[in-house]
Amino acid sequence: MRLLLIFRTFVSMIQEYQLRVQPHIAANEQSLRCHLAEEKGFDVRTITAVRILKRSIDARQRTIFVNLKVRVYINEQPTDDEYVKTEYRDVSDCPQVIVVGAGPGGLFAALRLIEQGFRPVVIERGKDVHERKKDLARIRQEQRVDPESNYCFGEGGAGAYSDGKLYTRSKKRGSVEKILNVFCQHGASTAILADAHPHIGTDRLPRVIENMRNTIIRCGGEVHFQTKMTSLILDRNQVVGCLAGGKEFKGPVILATGHSARDVYRYLAEARIELEAKGIAVGVRLEHPSVLIDQIQYHSKQGRGKYLPAAEYSFVTQVSGRGVYSFCMCPGGFVIPAATDDEQIVVNGMSPSNRGGQWSNSGMVVEIRPEDVEGDDALRVMRYQEQIEHDCWLQGNRRQTAPAQRMTDFVNGRLSYDLPRSSYAPGLISSPLHFWLPKFVASRLQDGFKTFGRQAHGFLTNEAVMIAAETRTSAPVRILRDAETLMHVQVAGLFPCGEGAGYAGGIVSAGIDGERCADMCAEFFRNMPKV
Repeated sequence: MRLLLIFRTFVSMIQEYQLRVQPHIAANEQSLRCHLAEEKGFDVRTITAVRILKRSIDARQRTIFVNLKVRVYINEQPTDDEYVKTEYRDVSDCPQVIVVGAGPGGLFAALRLIEQGFRPVVIERGKDVHERKKDLARIRQEQRVDPESNYCFGEGGAGAYSDGKLYTRSKKRGSVEKILNVFCQHGASTAILADAHPHIGTDRLPRVIENMRNTIIRCGGEVHFQTKMTSLILDRNQVVGCLAGGKEFKGPVILATGHSARDVYRYLAEARIELEAKGIAVGVRLEHPSVLIDQIQYHSKQGRGKYLPAAEYSFVTQVSGRGVYSFCMCPGGFVIPAATDDEQIVVNGMSPSNRGGQWSNSGMVVEIRPEDVEGDDALRVMRYQEQIEHDCWLQGNRRQTAPAQRMTDFVNGRLSYDLPRSSYAPGLISSPLHFWLPKFVASRLQDGFKTFGRQAHGFLTNEAVMIAAETRTSAPVRILRDAETLMHVQVAGLFPCGEGAGYAGGIVSAGIDGERCADMCAEFFRNMPKV
């Protein structure tokens, strides 16, 4: 052992190890160095750096562990970058492609077009991330919703000011690592490359999005704000551009308008561009004190303690043939008003990067399939969404004051005579959600909550408040496209993209789909007959 230690004192090497350590050891690099020295027989003075490659928390038992994959540098200095950089070249004189929507689908499509040697022209109905902030403040403070600039519309899309979570299961369709690396290149913390459930944070994501926009412009692309697409330009059976903000923009179109652009769905239906109804999930935002969730998930009255992050949870069950599950869990976060028009109430969740808020919230939703909604046209699920949101607005005194009910009261079918404090800034009003929510949804939520309460003691409690309504979980419409070319099945030159087209569910999967659409659009452009 002594000879081995002497040998390791002088040798230079880079090694990777899987570690399972307690939270206080994982909390800082010096603790990790000491642990590695003791565990692997190194002289701690020879460990020049420790880089965390993967990190996850195992809270299944009373003793909490952190699982790490680390790269250890012995008598070596790291020379490799922490993330992989993408080279973006000047495309000022290259062929032009129109990207409608500056959410993650549209932004990643634009950046990928630059890689492919095409000039993206991005058209966004809302405002840039800085101007958008003012309109979000008006919703919270004055309860006024700008239909073109809100939590769903504007630079960065619905994710920019609603959370910034980057977890996805969509790994077969493209490179998750590529998307995360592009975020790092534009200012996100490299911690997102290691964390099992990466998260940029609402306070930091806008700056990253602005940097992505600046890359597009620096390379010769264009970004137009407050420029709403009103129609496509068709030449026989091919899209050759679009009309937006009273101007014509020529080129193939990547349509990445997000899951709340209902005017786009209506226009496409009227133009007889083929659509189909798509399943969604509908329910409420459920908000607990964050300390209670910490206590439940970490099996300790002390909660998370000094070294653990705000706890997350995930629940899923089946009730009467439909899924009931938690969605978009925001530890240490806020519930926000995400309506896109005045006569509706929609709620969503967000978390700052430190997840240090007093409350933790999650969507609690019931699966809705197209056959569950009366009618046979492509927009029927969208109208179902709209009706629930309008009912919420009526229950909320025709303002952004949200109807709410204590969790146990809801399960037991009784009115809440008072409500707990909440992060929802426009305010709550006590309302019998069990009575007026669609029975299809309310009865399944009641049974689902009973199941979740048995799985996690203390979760079903009147300290938790349900806030209605969570309806924008995904697009209620799918814009049909060919599985191979990603082009619309009926109209050449149109590439439906991301969440709004019905092919993604979250920031990363939308980014992946944006890159795929850009690749297929580039292929289409190269194969077009030369005039």
